[in-house]
Amino acid sequence: MLIVAGDNPERIRSEAAFARLCGVAPIPASSGMTTRHRLNRGGHRQANAALYRVVIVRMQHHEPTKAYVARRITEGKTKSEIIRCLKRLLARELWAAMRPIREARPPLRIAA
Repeated sequence: MLIVAGDNPERIRSEAAFARLCGVAPIPASSGMTTRHRLNRGGHRQANAALYRVVIVRMQHHEPTKAYVARRITEGKTKSEIIRCLKRLLARELWAAMRPIREARPPLRIAA
């Protein structure tokens, strides 16, 4: 995920921008009486694939994620909707984990 942030992690200003860069920002895809979202097809494909793999492993082995999946299934969500939500949550966690990297770098000086 550090490769996605690039050599200049300060360029990604918000958690939403990071999610969009990873391709996990939700886009409304509602029609008629249904209200739903889908993931943005843009973004870094390898980052999106890495998030997918992590989510699948968490769904199998991580107890809090298993509980979350069970709760969302009882709410009537499909597996693909649950995976979409988990990918966004994971992107949020990674954004928080990258905070020390973003803040440790000195600001760039612009030559006049």
